[in-house]
Amino acid sequence: MKQNISLTRRSFLALTAAAPFAFASPKAKNIPVGIELYSVRDELTKDLFGTVRAVAKMGYEVVEFYSPYYNWTPEYAKEVRKLMDDLGIRCLSTHNGANAFTTDGIRKAIELNQIIGSRDIIMASPGRLSGPDPWKTVAERLTQSAETLRPLKMRAGYHNHKPEFVPVDGKRPMDIIAAGTPRDVVLQLDVGTCVEAGSDPVAWIKANKGRINSIHCKDWGAAEGYHVLLGEGEAPWKKIFEAAESSGGVEFYLIEQEGSRFNSIETAERCLATYKKMRA
Repeated sequence: MKQNISLTRRSFLALTAAAPFAFASPKAKNIPVGIELYSVRDELTKDLFGTVRAVAKMGYEVVEFYSPYYNWTPEYAKEVRKLMDDLGIRCLSTHNGANAFTTDGIRKAIELNQIIGSRDIIMASPGRLSGPDPWKTVAERLTQSAETLRPLKMRAGYHNHKPEFVPVDGKRPMDIIAAGTPRDVVLQLDVGTCVEAGSDPVAWIKANKGRINSIHCKDWGAAEGYHVLLGEGEAPWKKIFEAAESSGGVEFYLIEQEGSRFNSIETAERCLATYKKMRA
């Protein structure tokens, strides 16, 4: 997947920028909680409007649409935006494939994200990579996308999975991405996959101050993997919340579930109830 992308002088200067992107840091009690809609993908594919209504009724304040949204027409995106406005729910970020970070792809992503109100365009998968050099190329693509998005008051971002926290030739890909991108590139933390890889999410947050602007609250347990509900696994949630709010720069949380012993709607309800108890 390696591409011939070179850093411009502008890119280099952006890499050295010391100040985080100027979005307000919300007070802990005002940080909204949302849902990554992949959690209810079975329902979403059958009835998107009904599913968004259902999660809004549960009390979710934010939704994150994943990659199929990229195939929407602008007209359909406007219908979705009207629905969210009517429900009082927001979309602050989207999950995207690497195709959304090409020269042409970013234009389409910008148009759709602006319509639905999303400010963060997150790369959720770079494709299958081998060795450290392709990860440097990913960092370059994110840097170039950040330059395009910055004047629009939007941000590029990266969402980790387990491989990003597994060392490649002695270095974790997430460290390569963090070091190779400017500070306004969001490092969206997927807690469960970080924990599964044996990495410490709290240490990662503290090492990247101001860049953990959104967090996927997904748990993991050795016996059931990602099918444990929020709070049932091995993630140290209290310490994660403390680090995210004291130094991580978190602006919103997103509950994500890959499946459980309950149906997806009940799972979403149970996870939100647990989150609220944790935060009480």
